[in-house]
Amino acid sequence: MIPVLTIGNSPVDQTVVRGPMPNVQINSEPVTLDEGATVVAAVAQTTGRELTESGTPADGGRLGVAVALAGEVVPRSRWAATELAEGDELEIVTAVQGG
Repeated sequence: MIPVLTIGNSPVDQTVVRGPMPNVQINSEPVTLDEGATVVAAVAQTTGRELTESGTPADGGRLGVAVALAGEVVPRSRWAATELAEGDELEIVTAVQGG
Protein backbone atom coordinates (compact mmCIF):
# COMPACT_ATOMS: atom_id res chain seq x y z
CA MET A 1 0.00 0.00 0.00
CA ILE A 2 1.36 3.44 -0.90
CA PRO A 3 -0.51 6.17 0.96
CA VAL A 4 -0.47 9.55 -0.72
CA LEU A 5 -1.50 12.73 1.04
CA THR A 6 -2.75 15.25 -1.48
CA ILE A 7 -3.52 18.92 -1.27
CA GLY A 8 -5.54 19.84 -4.31
CA ASN A 9 -4.05 17.75 -7.11
CA SER A 10 -0.45 17.78 -5.84
CA PRO A 11 0.99 14.77 -3.96
CA VAL A 12 3.06 15.92 -1.00
CA ASP A 13 3.94 12.57 0.57
CA GLN A 14 4.57 9.24 -1.11
CA THR A 15 5.76 7.18 1.83
CA VAL A 16 5.82 3.45 1.24
CA VAL A 17 4.31 1.63 4.20
CA ARG A 18 5.43 -1.96 4.50
CA GLY A 19 3.82 -4.57 6.68
CA PRO A 20 5.72 -6.41 9.37
CA MET A 21 8.59 -8.62 8.30
CA PRO A 22 7.74 -12.14 9.44
CA ASN A 23 9.96 -13.86 11.98
CA VAL A 24 9.98 -17.58 11.27
CA GLN A 25 11.94 -20.62 12.39
CA ILE A 26 13.99 -22.37 9.72
CA ASN A 27 15.54 -25.61 10.96
CA SER A 28 14.94 -24.39 14.54
CA GLU A 29 16.82 -21.13 13.94
CA PRO A 30 15.08 -17.73 14.08
CA VAL A 31 15.06 -15.95 10.71
CA THR A 32 13.50 -12.67 9.61
CA LEU A 33 12.22 -12.67 6.04
CA ASP A 34 10.93 -9.94 3.77
CA GLU A 35 7.20 -9.23 3.85
CA GLY A 36 5.40 -11.61 1.49
CA ALA A 37 8.27 -14.11 1.50
CA THR A 38 7.39 -17.52 0.14
CA VAL A 39 8.93 -20.95 0.61
CA VAL A 40 11.00 -20.29 -2.54
CA ALA A 41 12.57 -17.22 -0.89
CA ALA A 42 13.26 -19.11 2.34
CA VAL A 43 14.92 -22.00 0.50
CA ALA A 44 17.00 -19.59 -1.61
CA GLN A 45 18.13 -17.70 1.50
CA THR A 46 18.93 -20.90 3.40
CA THR A 47 20.80 -22.62 0.57
CA GLY A 48 22.47 -19.50 -0.79
CA ARG A 49 21.28 -20.37 -4.30
CA GLU A 50 19.28 -18.29 -6.74
CA LEU A 51 16.02 -20.08 -7.51
CA THR A 52 13.38 -19.62 -10.17
CA GLU A 53 9.73 -19.14 -9.23
CA SER A 54 9.25 -22.89 -9.74
CA GLY A 55 11.87 -23.60 -7.05
CA THR A 56 14.53 -24.90 -9.39
CA PRO A 57 18.08 -23.53 -9.33
CA ALA A 58 18.62 -20.67 -11.80
CA ASP A 59 21.96 -22.24 -12.77
CA GLY A 60 20.19 -25.39 -13.99
CA GLY A 61 21.80 -27.62 -11.35
CA ARG A 62 20.09 -29.90 -8.87
CA LEU A 63 18.79 -28.64 -5.54
CA GLY A 64 18.12 -31.86 -3.61
CA VAL A 65 16.03 -30.44 -0.76
CA ALA A 66 12.62 -31.13 0.73
CA VAL A 67 10.54 -28.66 2.73
CA ALA A 68 8.02 -29.11 5.54
CA LEU A 69 5.90 -26.28 6.96
CA ALA A 70 4.44 -26.98 10.41
CA GLY A 71 5.31 -30.65 9.94
CA GLU A 72 3.56 -31.00 6.55
CA VAL A 73 5.56 -31.55 3.36
CA VAL A 74 5.20 -28.68 0.88
CA PRO A 75 5.48 -29.98 -2.70
CA ARG A 76 7.87 -27.93 -4.83
CA SER A 77 4.95 -27.09 -7.11
CA ARG A 78 3.45 -25.12 -4.14
CA TRP A 79 6.61 -23.34 -2.95
CA ALA A 80 5.96 -20.08 -4.82
CA ALA A 81 2.31 -19.97 -3.70
CA THR A 82 3.06 -20.70 -0.04
CA GLU A 83 3.58 -17.38 1.74
CA LEU A 84 5.21 -17.51 5.15
CA ALA A 85 3.73 -15.76 8.18
CA GLU A 86 4.90 -14.71 11.63
CA GLY A 87 5.80 -17.75 13.76
CA ASP A 88 5.83 -20.32 10.94
CA GLU A 89 8.15 -23.29 11.46
CA LEU A 90 9.92 -24.48 8.35
CA GLU A 91 12.21 -27.49 8.00
CA ILE A 92 14.50 -27.63 4.99
CA VAL A 93 16.32 -30.94 4.62
CA THR A 94 18.99 -31.93 2.13
CA ALA A 95 19.16 -35.29 0.43
CA VAL A 96 22.42 -37.08 1.24
CA GLN A 97 23.77 -39.91 -0.88
CA GLY A 98 25.49 -42.84 0.73
CA GLY A 99 24.84 -45.75 2.94
